[in-house]
This record gives sequence, C-alpha cells and structure tokens, in this order.
Amino acid sequence: MHDLLDVAYGRRPADTIIANGVMVNVLTGETYPAEIGISGDRIAAVGPSLERGPSTRIIDARGGYLVPGLIDGHLHIECSKLSVTSFANLAVPFGTTSVVSGLDQILVAEGLPGVRQALDEAAATSMRIWWGAPAKAPYTVPQSTVGHTFGPDEHRVAHEWPECVGIWETVQEMVEHGDPAVMEALELAHRRRLPIFGCAPLSDARRIAGLAAAGIRLDHESYSHEEMLEKLRQGIYAIIRESSVAHFLQENIQVVAKVGARRVAFCTDDVHAADVLAGGHMDKLVRMAIKAGVDPVTAIQMATVNCAEMYRIDDLVGSIAPGRFADVLIVDSLNDFIVREVVAGGRLVARDGAMVTPAVPPARGEVRPFPVREITADDLALRSDADEVTVLTLNFTEQVFVRKRRDVRLPVVDGIVEPSVTDDALLVTVVERYGKTGNMPVAMVSGMGLRKGAIATSAAPDDNNIICVGASRSDMALAVNAVSAMGGGQVIVVDGAVVESLPLPVAGIVSDLPAAEMAVLEERLDEVARSLGCTLPAPLMYLFFLSITAIPDYAVTDLGLVDCVRLEVIDPILTEA
Repeated sequence: MHDLLDVAYGRRPADTIIANGVMVNVLTGETYPAEIGISGDRIAAVGPSLERGPSTRIIDARGGYLVPGLIDGHLHIECSKLSVTSFANLAVPFGTTSVVSGLDQILVAEGLPGVRQALDEAAATSMRIWWGAPAKAPYTVPQSTVGHTFGPDEHRVAHEWPECVGIWETVQEMVEHGDPAVMEALELAHRRRLPIFGCAPLSDARRIAGLAAAGIRLDHESYSHEEMLEKLRQGIYAIIRESSVAHFLQENIQVVAKVGARRVAFCTDDVHAADVLAGGHMDKLVRMAIKAGVDPVTAIQMATVNCAEMYRIDDLVGSIAPGRFADVLIVDSLNDFIVREVVAGGRLVARDGAMVTPAVPPARGEVRPFPVREITADDLALRSDADEVTVLTLNFTEQVFVRKRRDVRLPVVDGIVEPSVTDDALLVTVVERYGKTGNMPVAMVSGMGLRKGAIATSAAPDDNNIICVGASRSDMALAVNAVSAMGGGQVIVVDGAVVESLPLPVAGIVSDLPAAEMAVLEERLDEVARSLGCTLPAPLMYLFFLSITAIPDYAVTDLGLVDCVRLEVIDPILTEA
C-alpha cells in the first residue's frame, strides 16, 4: 500500500508505465490519450504525463486503445476439459484476465482441498479466478452420488476465503421448493453481504419474482430476450451467454437496444478449446455485440465494468483506475477489437495471440483407476417380463440440451429391452465412479443418431460419474471400463475395440494438455462420433449434459431416469404388454 500511494501521489516514479495509448474509460464512456502508471501489480495513476525513473519499464502502446482486461461472468472451466493452467494459457492471449467460476466439477470430485489447489494454481497464472461457492453440490435433484458434497458447513469455511465472491449456481428449483441446505447457505451469504448468483433457465414471471425476493442478484440462463427482460425488470442483473453450443447472444442482445446495457454483461459458460482458438473468447463476444449494432465502448463495458459491478469486484477489476489490478489490453481498433497485447498484474504476458511465457501446471499426483468393478453387458440390461414395452426416451430437441419425452414401442427379447437404431432408441447408463454405491441404472435416449458402438465420458456435470450411450451393451461395458481404467476421460468403442480416447487424469475431468492438442483430440472424437451417425453439433459435450437435472424435462443420473419437473426418479418402462 505504501509503494502504491507513493506512486499515486507522485512521490516516486512508477514501476511500469503503459505509454502512447488511448484510454477507454469504461467508467465514463470516454476515450482520450493517457498513460497508466503501475506499482507492482496495481494501477497507481492514470494521467497525460507520468513521472519516469531510471528503472521504470515502458510498455509502448504505439497508439493503441487501452482497454480493461475482459471478464467472463460465468464459466465452468472444467467443461473445457483443460486444467486451470491450460485454460489460462488459452484465454489470456484473447484478453480474458478474469473469470467467475464455481469450480464445481473439481469440487464434487476432489472436495474443498481440490478447489483450494485450483485457486492456488490460478494464482500462478495470468488469469484471476473469482470463486463462487456453489449454493449446494451436487446440484442434481434428487441428489446423485458424488465424491464430495457441499453444504452449509462447507460454506462457513469457504466464505472466509479471499477468492470467494458469492454463492454460485443457485438453481431455481432449490429456491422455489425451499431446499433447507440452500436456504441456510443463502442466509449465510446475506449476513456476509455476499451476492447470490442464479441459475434459472426458462423462467416465467412468477418464478422470477420468487428468485428476486430470495435475493438472487444475477442470472446467466435466459433462453429468450423476453425472459431476460423480465429478469431485468424485476431487479436481477442479466448475463448474456454465448458458449460453444448455447448460442444466445444474437437473441438476447435485443435487450440492449430496448433498455440499454447498464445491467447486462457477458459470459461463455462452457467452451471448447477449438472454438476459442478459432474465434476467440470474451473478445469474440465483444465483436459479436458490435456487429449486432452495439456501440463499441458499450460492448467493452459489458465485458468489463458491468460484470465487475454485478459481482461487487469493481474495486479490483473491470476498469483502468487507481487501486485496480493492472490488467490492460492493447487493441488497434475498437470496431475490429483484435487484442494485440495483454498486460496482467502489471506485466506484459501475451502478444499477438500467444503467451510470452506460458504458465506451467503444478506437479500432479499418480493417476489411479476409478474404484469401479469391471462391468459386463449383462449389467447394462433394461429388463422386463413382457413381450413388448413402451419406453420413455430422453429426446434431444433443437433447444440447447433440452430433453423432451419421446415414447418408443420396443420388443423384449429373452427378458431384455435391447436398443434399436431403427427406432432411434439407444441405451444410456450412468455408472457411479466414486466407489460408494456401485449404481449403474439403464434408461434410453433419442436424438443422438448413433448407428453402432458406444461413447462414454467421466467429464459429466453435475456429478462427474461415467455417462455412456450406445447401440451395443457390450460396447458400452467396454467403454465404461476403459474410462475407469484410465482414471477418467472420454472414449469411443466400436465392435469391441476402443477406436478413440482422450485421457482426463486431473480429477478424472480435465487435462494439462495444451489447448491446441486438446482441440485435435476433441475433433477426432467428434469426427468418429459423426461417422457412427451422431447428428448433434458437439457429440461429446451433449453427452455430458445428460445428467443435469436443472435442464428440462428429463435427465439421467446414477439414481436413474429423472423427471426434472416433478424432481423424482421414474421408471423408463411406461407400459408392458
């Protein structure tokens, strides 16, 4: 603090000065020439001409615009299948210097110690993680089996951590139905003045009113601009999501034209490495907004200060002003918004789309197989004593990840309901991976289009058990066993052989692979899935969302087929004849 104030008051020269730039002041909406004086990792002064000393480092902006580091307002880092370090090396060159994340997938697999390790890992990179303590983990209703749960007792510990900025992913059903653990967590948050982040897709006015009354401050789950506008009208900040598979920016940016952007920000939620490499991260959303007609400075505000204010971290990030972290981007054109250089914590860390010096991941422990017994095709049989049955399948629709009911009439052969490629009815199982219950229920899914083989993943929010879909029970068994043996990952099996695999050895859900290598392996998996007939835009990503009970109307967890409206486990066999 003393060093920072000495520079701020002009009593000593700055450690670093970013010179010859045009300031984008997101606090006032102005642009004007300015220099940025930095002490350590903080901005000390902003002015037309700052004092230099013999040891002052100069970063020459060469006439570029000086923009605050971008903030992803809601990101599941683990869904990229990249570790914290690998993701930081991917996102920072595109201008993302802060993300808000619950690290909820690490949490259910490794507990609070795993979250602590991830936050410490982030501190060694150029990307800040502002951590939201999950309202409850897992989010599944009824609660599925996980390695570690998270409730009020854990909140009492987590709220003391300096990285904790609020309550993450407060699922609307938990609020509406008064889940006792969530209600207690919200009370703890209110006492500490911590904001509460919602998760309320496809909400109507009645439910939005209830969320606002419960103190939900912001939400990232609007499937239409009308839904987003209703949230804004009832006092909830809105975050526009544009992920690798959930494309809502074009729809929801209409709200900005109607009521302005003051209470609106951006997030990606879930992204593929290949998509970021090809099109950018938060900078891509800024460009999309500008193309949609939003003023460039307004679009930048949505990616910086607006988000920071929502999360009450605007005293630390989101603008170029004294006391904030020295996270500054240099761009040559506000309309094109291509990030040329990135300064994070007062250091030049990226230039022309690449890290100056990539962060190195920490040493990892030994990779161990999951404590799951070897399973066989007989373990994955949907059984009936009838000759014919009607089965409820989870049917993927055109709406992102939404699964609707589709009834299929199937024959029973030797007491087993077999999958039917002809009828688009494939088997799905979720195998409990933590060695607690050994659950592996069987249900059916439509809309994936596989003609043969099986695909499986242990990267599977919200509980990260092993999800497997297949047209063959024997291939499914082999896929599950392969994922378990490698200690986590994704595999595709065809005719009794593993034809493609992606190990995910960190907590069974992420890898330290560089993003470019991850992108190649992801594309190989998706290409094989498409060659087997899968018609979904991102086969493996769609697969791992099958267990999310917050997405209507049906899901499948290690407890079985879940009716997401009635919030109960149901039998996939509807009638027998």
